[in-house]
Formats: sequence, structure tokens, C-alpha cells
Amino acid sequence: MNIIDVFDFDKTIYKKDSSVEFYFYTLKKHFSIVKYLPLQAYAFILYKLGIKKLEFFKEKFFLFLKVYKNIDEEIEKFWDDERKKDIRYDILKNTNNPNVVISASPYFLLEGICKQLGVEKLIATDVDKKTGKFLSQNCKGEQKVVRLNEEVKDYEVELFYSDSYSDTPLARLAKKAYIIKKDQYNDWIF
Repeated sequence: MNIIDVFDFDKTIYKKDSSVEFYFYTLKKHFSIVKYLPLQAYAFILYKLGIKKLEFFKEKFFLFLKVYKNIDEEIEKFWDDERKKDIRYDILKNTNNPNVVISASPYFLLEGICKQLGVEKLIATDVDKKTGKFLSQNCKGEQKVVRLNEEVKDYEVELFYSDSYSDTPLARLAKKAYIIKKDQYNDWIF
């Protein structure tokens, strides 16, 4: 039996939403991405009205990735700044078990920072970093449990941390789960 600790990433290990922050980082360097704003807004409205799925909106949101010739270099620069101020290092230090980060954010955006933080396993949404197209289902809610079951065998979750009740399916797997609100770690109440 593999005893593991599981963490959400955005607003949990990282105090902000990495996709949104990377968008604004890109906007400062490439203001031309505002040309995608009407399509992004339209996709958001369709998603909110229940006409389109979240993946549809997110694919339109990630259109801004097309401005990069070497996105990996930009992601590294982005995290060089962000990790100095907005990473909750204490969460990862409080664990004694192998850790798994499961996130709805794109794998390519989190891969480098998770390696730097010593995360042993990253499970995230597979998104084409050149086009923004989804190559997997959005890794959110119940899908996080599905992906964990696919990628980690014979496990038991000792600790779980998240900022969102959409992660309740994962929290239910843990012996001890914490919800994070405004830098406070509270017991998850079911």
C-alpha cells in the first residue's frame, strides 16, 4: 500500500490561479493577446449559460499561448518571480509521505515549478502548449479521482489540502483533509 499526501495546486500550494496569473504575465509582454478577448468573453458566457462545457471555454482562454515561440523559457521566468512570494512552502514541508499534486491547470505550466518544489507526482490537465487545445479531460472534481486511480496504484491518502469544495471527491479519500481559506487551514467538514 502506497501512503501518499495529495494537494491541489492553485490557491493551495500557490496562493493564486496559475493560469490567470500567467495570462496577465503574458499580457504585460505581449499586449497583442487582447485580440483574443472577444472570443474568450463569448466562450465564457456560453460556458456560464450551460451551453458549452468548461473545456470549450478554457481552450478559447488558452489561445493566448500562440504568441510564444519558446513558452518553456517564459514559464521558467514567470515562476522565478512567483515562487519568491506566492508559494506556501509550509504545506509541503508538513508531510512525511510521497506527495502528489492534482490540478486542473495545464501540466506544462506546473511541471517545472513542481519539480523545483520536490513534488514527486504531478497529475494535471494535458493541454497543447502551442495551441491551447485540450488533450485530456479537465482535471477537476471527480475527474481528479479518476486520474489519481489511473496514475497511482494501490494507494491510501493520508493528508489532502485544497481551497475548493469541488475537490470533495478527493477529500473523502483522505484520512485527514484541510480546506484553505485566506491562509487558514481548516478541517474539511463533510
